[in-house]
Amino acid sequence: MVETNAGLVVWDVDGTLIPADLRWLRRAVARTYHLDESAVVFPASRVHGYTDESIVIDTAIASGVAEATAEQGFGRYADVLMDVMAKGKAELARDQAAYPGAADTIAALAENGFVQTVLTGNLRVSAEFKLRVAGLATGLDLDLGAFGSDARERFDLPAFVANRFRARFGYPLDPARTVIIGDAPNDIATARHAGFGVVAVAHRLPADELAQLLPDAIVSRLEPDAVVQAIRGAMESINSR
Repeated sequence: MVETNAGLVVWDVDGTLIPADLRWLRRAVARTYHLDESAVVFPASRVHGYTDESIVIDTAIASGVAEATAEQGFGRYADVLMDVMAKGKAELARDQAAYPGAADTIAALAENGFVQTVLTGNLRVSAEFKLRVAGLATGLDLDLGAFGSDARERFDLPAFVANRFRARFGYPLDPARTVIIGDAPNDIATARHAGFGVVAVAHRLPADELAQLLPDAIVSRLEPDAVVQAIRGAMESINSR
């Protein structure tokens, strides 16, 4: 296959392409572990930027479920979650519509020769569902992506992207031409762990707080020209290290 022109852009989903919303997690955890929704307690940390498996099990334990039961129950979670989300599809479309500029930015990156996929803590089935409802799935090569259903630890996910990239294109993924776009501290940490570039989007955290985590670039919103420029700058930053 012909080598990609510009590089690989790896999108986070919740908080980056669409607003994050814990209602689906709350409902699905309640049903999975036979709890009242009001009894679901989210842990103080390890919610945003982690994988679903980690978040669900930690939430179940924080909600009073025994650790062994929490671990065992996760096997039911995917089916429960998808039932919850399917029943709430209209609610999802209304309240978690794509961020302004998301579709246009994906289109602009494609026009500039970038291959695009996702790296998300969501299970693949739920990530695909959210992206379809938001109208963003067709612009992303999800078969190259990595999901919370691939591994429990987010730092393990870049290897799945690398392996799927090599299987598809027949040559290794170049970290210096790979950029994660995310909104959470763990997106930045994951990119650094993998040797990728990283662009932070100030959707939930202010730019000055994100700057303390030293991403390669920060954008305030998904404005196509600004994101394209930030990604190119991130790649230049990697190559100059």
